[in-house]
Amino acid sequence: MMTKVLAVTGYKAHELGIFDDKHKGISYIKKAFEKRIMSFIDEGLEWVIISGQLGVELWVAEVVLQIKNQYPIQLGILTPFLNQEKNWNESKQQLYNYIMANADFVDSISKKEYENPIQLRLKNKYIIEKTEALLVLYNDENPGSPRFYIDEAMKKQARNPSYEIYYITPEDIEDLVREELYESPSDW
Repeated sequence: MMTKVLAVTGYKAHELGIFDDKHKGISYIKKAFEKRIMSFIDEGLEWVIISGQLGVELWVAEVVLQIKNQYPIQLGILTPFLNQEKNWNESKQQLYNYIMANADFVDSISKKEYENPIQLRLKNKYIIEKTEALLVLYNDENPGSPRFYIDEAMKKQARNPSYEIYYITPEDIEDLVREELYESPSDW
């Protein structure tokens, strides 16, 4: 793999049953993405691109911002439309604004506020077209919102077989939980 620009996405928090910013599962999701992104950095990854949606994408942004002090990685955010955070609660808006302020590149694909779902489809297509691979937290048994990104990525892969789709699965997350339990038997 010699991907320099990687799109990253996954489920929104509510699709994972996560309704609290202190949910223990978030740290495991972040660890799984950090592990994978670090291996990609070792292979030449330069940019992580997200759309800034709640859940996996913002958690990954936090990971990238944390590791970019030590590694040559940049964060790009291409929002589907202007002011996507407008109706979010205050704590989510604060996190979003922090991430937006610290990203290396920020732009909106549609220069208007939300009008219709076409803006979301255009976002998926645009980000897939501008990247060389997709990394996604995904479970076939629960397609949810990542399915739309994967559909676009598969279309691109059909035209361009070098476009890669990498998955982080629930099993990958469970492995991290088991690893941590094994390393900390005092928690048993």
